[in-house]
Amino acid sequence: MNNINEQLFAKKKNSRWAIRPLVSEEVYTNREEHLEYLYNAAIDAIGRRTMSTVLLGQRRMGKTEIFKRVVNRLFFEQDHLDPNAVVPVYYSFKDEPLDRWEFAIGYTENFLRWYAAFRLRDPSILSPDSVSRDGLSELIKSRLKVPEGLAGALNFMRFLQEKDVTTPEDKAVTLPRRVSDWDESTIVMFLDEFQNTRLPQYNFSIVGYMQEAVESPTCPHFVTGSAMSILAREILGRGSLFGRFRSHPIEPMTNYWGARLAFNASRYHKAHIDEKMLPVVADRCGGNPFYITAVIQQAAEQGKPIVSEETLNEILAVDLSSGFIWAELNDQVTKWIERINEYGITKWVLYLSAIEEGDRLDLDRIQKELAEREGKVVPIETIRDVLIKLSRGDLLQYMELGGWFRKIDDPILLEFLKVWGRIEVEGQDRAGVQNDLRTQYQTIKRRIYDHKGYLAEVYIAQILWSGQNKTLPGKLFHSKEDITLPWHFSYVKLRSRLGGGKGMEIDVEGGAGKERWICESKWWIGRKVGRVEVESLMRKGNAVKEEVGEGLQILRLWFFAHDGFTEDAEALMLKNGVLWSVREDLNGLLECLGLRELPELVDEQGN
Repeated sequence: MNNINEQLFAKKKNSRWAIRPLVSEEVYTNREEHLEYLYNAAIDAIGRRTMSTVLLGQRRMGKTEIFKRVVNRLFFEQDHLDPNAVVPVYYSFKDEPLDRWEFAIGYTENFLRWYAAFRLRDPSILSPDSVSRDGLSELIKSRLKVPEGLAGALNFMRFLQEKDVTTPEDKAVTLPRRVSDWDESTIVMFLDEFQNTRLPQYNFSIVGYMQEAVESPTCPHFVTGSAMSILAREILGRGSLFGRFRSHPIEPMTNYWGARLAFNASRYHKAHIDEKMLPVVADRCGGNPFYITAVIQQAAEQGKPIVSEETLNEILAVDLSSGFIWAELNDQVTKWIERINEYGITKWVLYLSAIEEGDRLDLDRIQKELAEREGKVVPIETIRDVLIKLSRGDLLQYMELGGWFRKIDDPILLEFLKVWGRIEVEGQDRAGVQNDLRTQYQTIKRRIYDHKGYLAEVYIAQILWSGQNKTLPGKLFHSKEDITLPWHFSYVKLRSRLGGGKGMEIDVEGGAGKERWICESKWWIGRKVGRVEVESLMRKGNAVKEEVGEGLQILRLWFFAHDGFTEDAEALMLKNGVLWSVREDLNGLLECLGLRELPELVDEQGN
């Protein structure tokens, strides 16, 4: 037993995290762009080149996980004895009622713990189970050389405990800047759930005081949170913090990386999923890493392999009504409604918004439905006020300049709200609703008929994204010259339509201002692509030229055929400057970009 305990202690001591990530390494997938950006920005603060930054994106996109992993890198990958090293500090604003003294003491204590833990490379200092608040000051004085700024912070902590401070919340949030300015050191604050500074649990405001804190070149603040509307519009989009933050958006995963996440999660949770279904899962989940993982976990729990869209739909139906997605979104919605249910109609307004026909909300129709269901006429202004409050929780979108509302751009959340409304608002039996949903989802038509072809399109799209501003070997496109991709694509779309003509669907389209890429994909086994298919691609290219007009300066046509092309097709492409690749070429491009090669599909005949 002692030997086991010693092994566990040694493992913990050698761990490379100061704050534990929630996602296991076996599952965590492609947020490298954001990790590198924030890590490099933190390091650049040493040279006073970093501006405070907001990591902005929808809920459950992995923002908190990114913060934790960057903080851990800064904690362990720097020389903690170097006086020029960046001191990382992580703080999450609480979702609980606090008064100004509780907040100020907690914020200051957290700062001192992170400072001492980093300088001593001892994560245990972060835990009050290891070091008490009263013992923290003595530990710092006895084990660290205390510069003047830090000595002032220790004095400030004592003054707070004695309640001998004017506006303690102001002095607390500006403390890290005062320390870094005075000592000419570098501190980077990672503030999570920043939107909570705007919620009712704080009967005092700190946002105005934050202006001085975040403008520091010695102590930039990186912030994020789970309510994008409050962050972007109310806190950072106006008032004292307007213009003080650089915005770094985090988007949903591309279908390539969503497929990789589904693959990693399926191995970790021991769920079976056909490889050609991986990007389909990513597509149905809108590239949201939480939804993708939840579907895989539900498949593992049900012992149901994901081998078709039909089985995927059935798993989604179960999870939306009683599984991991239900639990998470129900908690999110319930907490928000509890905060804003001033009029007692918030649940009904949210539910009626979700079942609205079309994307734009009709307030008159919602008013009429409320009258029929609740037996009272609610003023339009009251409904508008409720909708604005719901938009602050990212449950719908408020188009502030136009003064109108639309549904949230999250198909899984919208489906959940319809199910939630039937159970929680209308009071229908959960089992009956779940059964109805399963029946409905079992009859949904397939959205993607050629799963193998779609898989190739996802890989092609990722080559465009990952190849931005890079030069790739021309031989992999059957071109005499190397091919340089645009420095930045505005969009890369899968299966877009061009006009209303028959056969005008574009498999992959990339737009980069004056340059466009039009890509065709054929995963044909035992059959080569011929002249007719190449001519079809060329017609689409001509249609794009006509549509865009003089603004189009570069048009790239690129054809992928799994088993190659006929001689006649190759001659036509060579004559007209059409790029082409076969499976070996595409794998070569993927290897150049550090991406996974095309999978070998066992079921080559079916979809």
